[in-house]
Amino acid sequence: MRDAIHIVKRPIVTEKANWESSERNRYSFEVAREARKPEIKAAIEELYDVKVVRVATQLRKGEVRRTRYGYAKRPDWKRATVQLEEGQRIELF
Repeated sequence: MRDAIHIVKRPIVTEKANWESSERNRYSFEVAREARKPEIKAAIEELYDVKVVRVATQLRKGEVRRTRYGYAKRPDWKRATVQLEEGQRIELF
């Protein structure tokens, strides 16, 4: 198993993610594409010292953008949404 810092890349901070964290106790992270759910669960528990109840993942396609020289595609990425045990929180800011 790899280090937790290599599995979890960054938290996702959007309006929807903020609403889910406050209302449903779910937090979203960008994770390594090859990471599996048990690895993600262990990494979040190690980094933030919380108990994860559930992990849901999505493979997101990279956007195609127009550039000065034609088209450029951003890389595909993976989102993991983790639900914490009741009463636990992650302070992102």
